[in-house]
Amino acid sequence: MIKVEIVFALPTTATTLSVDVPQGTTAEQAVIQSGIIEKCPEIDPTALTLGVWNRTVKANYELKDGDRIEIYRPLIADPKDARRKRAEKAKEEGRANKITGGRPL
Repeated sequence: MIKVEIVFALPTTATTLSVDVPQGTTAEQAVIQSGIIEKCPEIDPTALTLGVWNRTVKANYELKDGDRIEIYRPLIADPKDARRKRAEKAKEEGRANKITGGRPL
């Protein structure tokens, strides 16, 4: 048996569970066996995005002793689109050069 930790965080709270699983267990199997899906209804079991120690892994990643499985939430906004909108707003407000995008002189 190996000991792993499963984490799911919301903006205001975080749920952490420590579980013992057999050697050879995958990340997805550990999440399902832990019961965190029942504890946190916000988790969509059909669209799990998982990571181990801040690195995204596939659901069939074989766990090692001491791994910390993180369940990621979907993004609310596309980061590229959000940055593009901030840049346009800065140009409109005169905080950025309209041609180069850099700071005005």
